[in-house]
Amino acid sequence: MAPDGAGAARDTAAGQGNSPGGMPAARPGIVVGMEAEAALIRAFAPHAAIGVSGATRAGAEAAVARLLHAGADAILSFGLAAGLDPALRPGAVLAPRHVLLPDGRRLPADPAWLAWLGDGRPDIVPADLLHSDDVVVTAGRKGACFRRTGCAGLDMESGIVAGACASAGVPFAVLRVVCDPANRSLPPAAVLALGPDGGIGLGRILASVLRRPWQIPALVALGRDAARARARAIAFLRGRFLQTS
Repeated sequence: MAPDGAGAARDTAAGQGNSPGGMPAARPGIVVGMEAEAALIRAFAPHAAIGVSGATRAGAEAAVARLLHAGADAILSFGLAAGLDPALRPGAVLAPRHVLLPDGRRLPADPAWLAWLGDGRPDIVPADLLHSDDVVVTAGRKGACFRRTGCAGLDMESGIVAGACASAGVPFAVLRVVCDPANRSLPPAAVLALGPDGGIGLGRILASVLRRPWQIPALVALGRDAARARARAIAFLRGRFLQTS
């Protein structure tokens, strides 16, 4: 169920002048899927405008449109991603050189942003990222996506960012960290957890667990993966911003 676009994207005020941390934009915008992701990067880029999609196409479109309307001169898609490449474990950092859209378009990320993100470093995965409008739940579907596209990971915002920025002539880039690896299927509660406002609904998780208690081990494992991914994202951002500040 897609939320009203205006309610799905909530932006913080955009910064003026040089961007913090040496980001290659004076007025950067950032699009995330969840409030937790917004809070994570806001600590490092407090003057950037941030739009939260709620992991829906309508929310992502609204977030990007509002950032562009507010004058963002570049947009970064940030947050967690599903792993598609079986070689990637939770915590792998993705800075893809291209984003693959469902219609087959393969849009290039901005070279200046790629350089700022550390393109070429051995700890950065540059392989393409796949956009999906739907949550890819099972390991089987992840495997099929990888065999079809060769993409390293998948998310639900980057294709919207890439397409809108290409149309507007605005640079974009992607910084994602693998949370659920290619061999992990998501338990039902994880799919229900995210609300249209980008927040986590604990009540929905509890109700799902009470109906299907067999998913508890999978939820615990997913929680460990998410914690590892968040820790890696924080370490990466700390190194990037402190290095260039």
